[in-house]
Amino acid sequence: MKLMRANPALAAVAFDVCRREECRFAPRDGLVVVDSDGDLHVHPDRLAEPTAWAWALAHAVLHLGFGHVPAVKSERTQPDRFDLAARCLVVNRFLLGFPVGRTPEHLPASYPDGDEEQLAARWRRDGIPAVYEHCGTAGPEPDQLLLRWVGWSQPPDWQLAFATALTRTVSAAMDMAGGRRDSLDGKAPTLRPWQQALSWFISSYPLLGGIAAGIKLVADAELARAHGIAIAAVNAEAAEIYINPLRRFDDEEWRFILAHEMLHAALRHGDRCGTRDPYLFNIACDYVINGWLNEMCVGTMPEGLLYDPELTGLSSEEVYDRIAGDLRRMRRLATLRGKGAGDILGGPLGSPRDYVDLDEFYRRGLARGLDLHQRQERGFLPGGLVEEIRALSHPPLPWDARLARWFDEFVPSPQPVRSYARPSRRQSSTPDIPRAGRYFPPGRSPSPTLGFARAGGPPTFGVVLDTSGSMNRTLLGKALGAIASYAEARDVPAARVVFCDAAPHDAGYLPVTEIAERVRVHGRGGTVLQPGIDLLHRADDFPTSAPVLVITDGWCDVLRVRREHAYLIPQGARLPFTAGGPVFRVS
Repeated sequence: MKLMRANPALAAVAFDVCRREECRFAPRDGLVVVDSDGDLHVHPDRLAEPTAWAWALAHAVLHLGFGHVPAVKSERTQPDRFDLAARCLVVNRFLLGFPVGRTPEHLPASYPDGDEEQLAARWRRDGIPAVYEHCGTAGPEPDQLLLRWVGWSQPPDWQLAFATALTRTVSAAMDMAGGRRDSLDGKAPTLRPWQQALSWFISSYPLLGGIAAGIKLVADAELARAHGIAIAAVNAEAAEIYINPLRRFDDEEWRFILAHEMLHAALRHGDRCGTRDPYLFNIACDYVINGWLNEMCVGTMPEGLLYDPELTGLSSEEVYDRIAGDLRRMRRLATLRGKGAGDILGGPLGSPRDYVDLDEFYRRGLARGLDLHQRQERGFLPGGLVEEIRALSHPPLPWDARLARWFDEFVPSPQPVRSYARPSRRQSSTPDIPRAGRYFPPGRSPSPTLGFARAGGPPTFGVVLDTSGSMNRTLLGKALGAIASYAEARDVPAARVVFCDAAPHDAGYLPVTEIAERVRVHGRGGTVLQPGIDLLHRADDFPTSAPVLVITDGWCDVLRVRREHAYLIPQGARLPFTAGGPVFRVS
């Protein structure tokens, strides 16, 4: 009993032991039988080693913990031999990786996969293998007995008690392996309040458990003082949450604080800021996150944090648009880092290190946590939070993929047709069988020698290229490389190119692979692109159905394009007007 109860998960299951010689349920040729009243009927005078007894007792207790012999007040039907053998196999298989005592020598060293129902159904069809016929603790007799619960109280739930204790044991083992705990017995705890809060997410809150497992807590008073961290701050790239250890909060408040910072990192609020004011966007995200955590009842919100019930259901971007009108008042508000400072850090604190891109880590952690949360029915989640997690699971396409889709839609590739009017000449083996020939209709050949202006000519498009001194050569290289590759894939022989800085320069039709060779970046005045657009509008040799692609850095005049068009600009740049077509931001 002492060996078996040394395991905390098994010790959490309440049971009684019957050793009466006149017990009618005791096995005649085994060690122990377990019934649904939670009694272990052991052989009264059989001799065995303590390790053998410990294994048999653990086997019987696991039948209770796995729900094989639940307590029920109604009439009971005893399990057949297939169910009995399948349940014993599942318990023995569990004890191979969760050892208690010594496994009997006559039992196999490995077991087939599958749960109790699958194994029982398979054996009813194919028969029970002899090695698994009697692998319980009562010899040839059943070691599980179902009785009718006759007590006045509610029948006990051994399965829930075992699952709770097992979760707690595994969590303690993970803490010990990670250096956050000295032992499993809990007699010498080394966890600080914020570490206990982080461990709670790993063991008891699956939505953020995957994120918490990869987060490192940095509790350094000097570091917090040097960087002005009043309570906490987070760096998503380094996967670190910085704690001010001098602040005192209870366990529930630390859970709220850590969940707040983990959601900042997991939802990539630092990257979503874009061209907005970083501090005001941080404030907007705080309002949204605190509203979600209050709705989910995760911990207790410390006094003084940002919360407004009127903003419930709004996204971070919508809250930002609302609060941006009162900048003076909003700049007096405080985040977890302090007044006037955001708690989303742009770079890791401490000594420089090499970091990897953690976008996939946060995305997978939240997606798997959401699936576990919903599968285990752990409670309702705010619709806005679920929406954002689902959106992270399907990140937006990169700029070059969206540009390729734009080409597919507006620059159609010429398609050949088949007709018996031009029989195929490749049938020398069967000249008496006519077959349709494959050819391009007049005017639709991909050959660049044909004119572009006439209806049905080869596909083309226009490029208005900003060649002023402010243009980034990296942007030009990426943009022109993507244009060349997609145009070749669509069989576009040439594009109409107009270079613009202070004045437009018409380069005519150029093969798409040669556009980059003709580019000359000039350092003259401001960029005026509208004359280049007008030049294409007036050109007689430019088809009216051909789209226009404008490549600029955003430092240009207001454009009015009267045909299908798109813009290619650097990441983070903004156009000085509302675009009438798609905008592709080159990263």
